Order: sequence, then structure tokens, then C-alpha cells
Amino acid sequence: MRGLTDRPGVGTGPGPSPARGTLQAVITAVTVLTALSLLLSACATGGTGARDEGPAHDDAMASTAASPAAQASAVPESRTLTRAAAVKLLMSDPHVSAAVKRNLKPCVADEYPVDLSYGDLTGGTVEDVVVNVVTCSDVVGIGSYVYREEGGSYQNVFKAEEPPVYAEIDRGDLVVTKQVYEKGDPVSSPSGENVITYRWSAGRFTEEYRTRNDYSTVVGAEPTVAPESN
Repeated sequence: MRGLTDRPGVGTGPGPSPARGTLQAVITAVTVLTALSLLLSACATGGTGARDEGPAHDDAMASTAASPAAQASAVPESRTLTRAAAVKLLMSDPHVSAAVKRNLKPCVADEYPVDLSYGDLTGGTVEDVVVNVVTCSDVVGIGSYVYREEGGSYQNVFKAEEPPVYAEIDRGDLVVTKQVYEKGDPVSSPSGENVITYRWSAGRFTEEYRTRNDYSTVVGAEPTVAPESN
């Protein structure tokens, strides 16, 4: 073992040996090359790698920015129609019968016998308006109408004037209830009702299905339901 240190050129005195200096030079060169490689890689990727995505990243941002607008356009704009405006609309509508128009008078002060509801029934850009006209004395429905906004004005797209009748919006469908009276039934106690569901299709309302509810004459009894075919 001692012979390793006694060879010429390998001394034990001060100062680095040639072999050790060569090894340090190699390590230094490798370190410099590694650092240079990492620096070039960082410049190519911008330090985050985001620039590699290029146009795909821009498209994703544009898609994300457009999503809220696309969703908002699918929701109909809400416009509230006052009762006074609804009465004027009904009075000027040639599709509304003269009998209904005669009842469009204030019950008390400026309170008109008109019920309004709003919702998306026809897929328009503005919410549709369902108008029910009732009597002042016993609140019996005498006319139901649906108005759709077209070209800046409301157009009559549905009417039912066979009293007693009442229309409502149910999960995007138009549901019309018509009470049935047998001979001798008082106004407050009909014998039953027909419930008809309409859906907007091909520019008009078409009947989807109907049910018949027969009321029992026993106080507190539940009505019986009998489905009817179209």
C-alpha cells in the first residue's frame, strides 16, 4: 500500500496532485454544461411551460370568456307587465271576446280582476306572460291567455274562454284547469275539473295530455283522478 504514495509524481507535500486537478476540471466542465442546458431549457419554456400551449391556451381563454354570455343568452329577459298595461293589452286584442272585455273594470279603486304570471313557455328572448281574467264577486276565471313578445310587442298565442278556466306555468308547460259543473252545482262546489297540459311546438301550443278529477260529495274526501286520452 505504501508504494502508491512513493511513486514519482505522487507526493505527500503541499499542493494538489495532477490527477486531482484533472478530476476537478472535469467536474467543473460538467457542472457548467448542466447549468447551461437548464438555462436554455428555461428560456425555451418561459419558465412555466405555458408558452408551449400557444394558440390552444388562447382558444381556451376565449371559450371560457364566452361561456357566461352564451349561458345568459339562453335565459329569457324578464319584463314585468303591470295590471293596467295588461288590461290595455286585452282591450286592444281582437282575439279577446266582448264578454271578457266587459268584465275588465276595477273591482275596488284601481284593482283590476287580472292575475299575471311570467315564465319561459315558448323559448323566446323575453319571458312569456300568462293572463287570467276573473270575476270580482266570486273570483271565477272567465278567460286565460298567453302573450309572446314578437318584434317589440306582445302577440296572443293562446286563449281559453270557457269559464271557469285558469292557466298556470308548470316547469315550462302551460297547464289549464277547467272546472266542471253538473246541474245544480253551486259556484263554490264544482263536481270536478279537467287539467290539460299544453306544450309549445312548431310555433303553437299543442295538447300533451289531460286528467279528470272528480270531486266527492263527502266533506273532506279526496278527489278521484281519472286520466283521459287525447
